[in-house]
Amino acid sequence: VQLQASGGGLAQSGGSLRLSCVATGNIGSMNEMEWYRQAPGNQRELVASITSDGRTKYSDSVKGRFTISRDNAKNTAYLQMNSLKLGDTAVYYCHAVVIPYGVGIRHFWGQGTLVTVSS
Repeated sequence: VQLQASGGGLAQSGGSLRLSCVATGNIGSMNEMEWYRQAPGNQRELVASITSDGRTKYSDSVKGRFTISRDNAKNTAYLQMNSLKLGDTAVYYCHAVVIPYGVGIRHFWGQGTLVTVSS
């Protein structure tokens, strides 16, 4: 299973970006899909998560500004980021809990996509 994240880039403070994470390979079934981020000098932190039936959770720092969604038919998760702040600057990683066919539960990470917010 591979996760491919995309959509990062440069945005102005107050602007928006939309991240995508596509899972390919022997997926079987996919449980939680999550977005993490890691700013320079900081630990990786969970930003948002979504279950296979659409239940979502957000960190307090992004609640009300970011929206996580998924398209199960496309094995894709999205992170719509609005009202971006300078503090949102980080590398964003997607993470998925997958049960490949014939294999037990596995955790997979995407390669990360850089989001830079400028004033």
